[in-house]
Amino acid sequence: MSLPHRTLGRTGLQVSTLGYGGIDLRGLPVGRHLASDEADRLLNTVLDEGITLVDTSIDYGLSEELIGRHLAHRRDEFVLTGKCGCAPGREVFGLAPARTPHDYRPRTIRAGVEQSLRRLRTDRLDVVQVHRAPGRSVLERDDTVAALLELKEAGKVRFLGVSSELPEIEEHLAMDVFDVFQIPYSALQPEYEAVVTRAARTGAGVIVRSGAGRVLPRPAGQADGGRQSYAEAWRRSGLDGLRGAMPPIELLLRHLLSRPDVSTVLIGSTDVAHVRENVAAAQRGGLPAGLYQAVQVATRAATSAGG
Repeated sequence: MSLPHRTLGRTGLQVSTLGYGGIDLRGLPVGRHLASDEADRLLNTVLDEGITLVDTSIDYGLSEELIGRHLAHRRDEFVLTGKCGCAPGREVFGLAPARTPHDYRPRTIRAGVEQSLRRLRTDRLDVVQVHRAPGRSVLERDDTVAALLELKEAGKVRFLGVSSELPEIEEHLAMDVFDVFQIPYSALQPEYEAVVTRAARTGAGVIVRSGAGRVLPRPAGQADGGRQSYAEAWRRSGLDGLRGAMPPIELLLRHLLSRPDVSTVLIGSTDVAHVRENVAAAQRGGLPAGLYQAVQVATRAATSAGG
């Protein structure tokens, strides 16, 4: 059974409903070290299992280099989405991406995309997303979109996207220039439900990040990455009583796949077995209608109770 595919909004690109997020490839000191043969097996398994969207960033340490080294020979098999606004020239950040420096001026945008192309061993990014995007006033002041349009005209990027959070995402929607929105959303973050719907209604593609994996305990020695707050949200949600024998990750993933306005959901892992488990869950599609509605009711009630 293959993974279902959906259209990434107005881009027309066909992508698997499960995408691979390359943040866990960042390496030491904030991730785990992967030997070359481990990275090769992992990344080729991602494609062999039918995942056709790979997302990465300059901020993700060694991620771009590993993807380039091990997947460049299969470049035409997947949609490649990258980021811009990240400071180029550094191999591995010692900080989490949320605390790395960003610069949205044309010089940095161009230098970052050129570096990404070299590291990824490709001639184009299918989508370049403004990473941790600031509000509209900063993007307009720094001529960020103009720089991206120049790169698109040069054929180095195909479509423009933005990776952001509330409240800035409301301004990004109003700008009417982005083809793709990467949004942190799950049943544990119902506050993002409305913006997911609005983004899709504009004709944009919607990539969901942070949609499932953070209910798991973090691997020993790795930074928390927000998992503690997600675990608390899970405890408050009441979803444990609804899932039956279904693993928590599968419930959250299939809840997202129940929504036709979500183009693809990113999973990130350095574990081949974990990738295969998520693919198997995604192949089962969305939740049964009654269970989906029960999840919606439970999470909204938990959100209201939490204030």
